Amino acid sequence: MVEIKALILAIDRDDDFGEKAGVEGPVIGRDACVEAALKLSLADPEDSDANVVYAAVKLYDELKGSGEFDDVEVALITGHPKVGVKSDMELARQLELILERFPADGVITVTDGAEDEQIFPIITSKVPIISSHRVVVKQSEGIETTYYIIYRYLREILSDPEVAKVVLGIPGMILLLYGIARLIGVWYPDSVKIVSATITGTILLIIGGYFFTKGFRLNFRETIAKQFVFVISAVAGVLIIIGGSINAYFRLEEYAKEIIGGWPGTPLLATLIYINAIGAPLIIGISVMIMGKTIQAYLRKDYHIWYYVSALLLMPALWITIDLTTRYAMAILTISDIDVFAKLLLAIADVAVAILVGIYMRGKVRGWERVEAGASA
Repeated sequence: MVEIKALILAIDRDDDFGEKAGVEGPVIGRDACVEAALKLSLADPEDSDANVVYAAVKLYDELKGSGEFDDVEVALITGHPKVGVKSDMELARQLELILERFPADGVITVTDGAEDEQIFPIITSKVPIISSHRVVVKQSEGIETTYYIIYRYLREILSDPEVAKVVLGIPGMILLLYGIARLIGVWYPDSVKIVSATITGTILLIIGGYFFTKGFRLNFRETIAKQFVFVISAVAGVLIIIGGSINAYFRLEEYAKEIIGGWPGTPLLATLIYINAIGAPLIIGISVMIMGKTIQAYLRKDYHIWYYVSALLLMPALWITIDLTTRYAMAILTISDIDVFAKLLLAIADVAVAILVGIYMRGKVRGWERVEAGASA
């Protein structure tokens, strides 16, 4: 015989006994537990919690008869219909009342599923669990487990804002936009195709943008807050490039007359002229972006400012490279031309200056490494 006092504890976390049969917990003793189980069976014959108490009483009789433990008692604790903190606090309170009347050395839990087993940490904080028994009513274990998984999944969706955005927010947005499209289609039948294409494009843009930002872990709010100067310069640079590209497209004939003296006869030649024409706005736009990054680095004492300054100084060399390579591809000039040679020397000198300035600044701002490390910490 093991000289310990064992408490056989039936658990009803959602208080079916109280809600359906009017039984208040805790219920202590064999006769009281049988009476409580009988009341619930009569109130709801399909409720498995009654079988939990019957199983606990059966286990009590077996252990009592075998004399395996020094003393054995059976009890029932009931929680609250609002499963969670409130029900778990009630179960803990009732367990303390039982332990005051029967100071058990160990507990044998009896449950009917995973939900009731969630309070095991509460029980072990007060008394060790010797063993655990799960009562499985025929053909109900799979249903109980499936229900519990679905219940927890839905609760997680509703409680986690990030999960709710994906699982509920995106489908809700799609339904909302399609609902608007259907209404517009009813009011303006001639615009069905336009509205449908617009709604579809909007949905794809929003979903694609959301998954893109999540996949690359981009946080626009944090980026704007921390790198406001760079964001402004990036927007300005992009607008300059877009504006210059559009302007070059509409003035392509003018550029062609200036470069080759007439309209380009092939698409390839037109493409080369267009690339040459957008060289200036492209370089200016990129320079504005790098300038913003440089200013941001200076304000934040970023050690990598030397890298941004070097990149900014390399822009003239890139401009010359675009101009020379496109003109060379159009067979307008050759490498032996003195003008080409002068521009190549200028580009090489620009690269050398960028490298030397970068090396010089890298040594001057080396102390900023500690400033940057301190700011990130």
